[in-house]
Amino acid sequence: MIKLFIPDIGTEELEAVKRVLESKWLVHGPEVEAFEKEFAEYVGSRYAIAVFNGTVALFLILKAFGIKPGDEVIVPDFTFIATATAPMLAGARPIFADIDLKTYNIDPNDVLNKITSRTKAIIAVHLYGYPAEMKALREICEDKKLILIEDAAQAHGAKYKGRNVGNLSDAAAFSFYATKNMTTGGEGGIITTDNRSIAEKLKMLRNHGQLRRYYHVELGWNFRMTAMQAAIGRVQLKKLEKIIEIRRRNAQRITSELKHISWLRLPYEDPNNRHVYHLFTIWIKDSAPLNRDELIEYLRKWNIETGVYYPIPLHEQPLFRELGYKRCCPNAEEASKHVLSIPIHQKLSENDIATIIRAFKSI
Repeated sequence: MIKLFIPDIGTEELEAVKRVLESKWLVHGPEVEAFEKEFAEYVGSRYAIAVFNGTVALFLILKAFGIKPGDEVIVPDFTFIATATAPMLAGARPIFADIDLKTYNIDPNDVLNKITSRTKAIIAVHLYGYPAEMKALREICEDKKLILIEDAAQAHGAKYKGRNVGNLSDAAAFSFYATKNMTTGGEGGIITTDNRSIAEKLKMLRNHGQLRRYYHVELGWNFRMTAMQAAIGRVQLKKLEKIIEIRRRNAQRITSELKHISWLRLPYEDPNNRHVYHLFTIWIKDSAPLNRDELIEYLRKWNIETGVYYPIPLHEQPLFRELGYKRCCPNAEEASKHVLSIPIHQKLSENDIATIIRAFKSI
């Protein structure tokens, strides 16, 4: 089976874990601090704060900026649910904005329509590894005095007009879940920011609200990253640019071979930006000879694994329907019916890529 995801784990990661175990320093400590420093340097931010996972990273950003019950946080309607549940965990209400169907990212024009007197922040997701339209979102936030947050969970190394994502907002959250372009061993997250006071507050909140040892000044949590996670992350970070290079090369090869298929729409990339292809997501047009379910089954017969990210827009999730959300985002609804992700990862062989291309051309 040509898998949709294969973590790039090898002997270097095993050696890193062995080093940590032999050191007997398993929680936080120098390994985590080194990873934070190296990741901040990679992104171009002043600070990086390592935490247990990407959802926790989003939640802590909101808490650090003082998001509270009664506040509203605008999020894209088409993304993983954690982007919307993080505001709920902070006591706020997520407000869904529609997406641009060219990029699948949040539409700044619809964001403007959703701002109210209770709006305090906007979370922009760099979906599938492609950066959101940050210039327009930044201008909105500056004009309306809102906090701008990046959900960069899928976009390590993506660039917007030459700048790394994670360095385009007040703070950014990354995930190192097992399927991401880089992982810290299954779970893990990190926050980047240039704001010193926010960075210090984040460090305190992730560690029981502790200002100094056994001196707790406010409610906090145990959201620390382990030393083993950090050690794996340091190895993965060194591999990241090569991983991105291979994924982009695979994407270019598949795009060049499939771009003439009239019933497919392939991923968009502005020449000023860099897509890192966490997912290679195609759009199955209504004119396709097979509907999406039929295509999934057809590709399975070729031993090609696929995935639908995401089959339900957030406002239609039962969790949010119970809060009184109604139809609000027609583009997100359309995307949920048409998108399909196919393998693009760095472990694909030449034969795997050729099989994917042959499968589509044979329809």
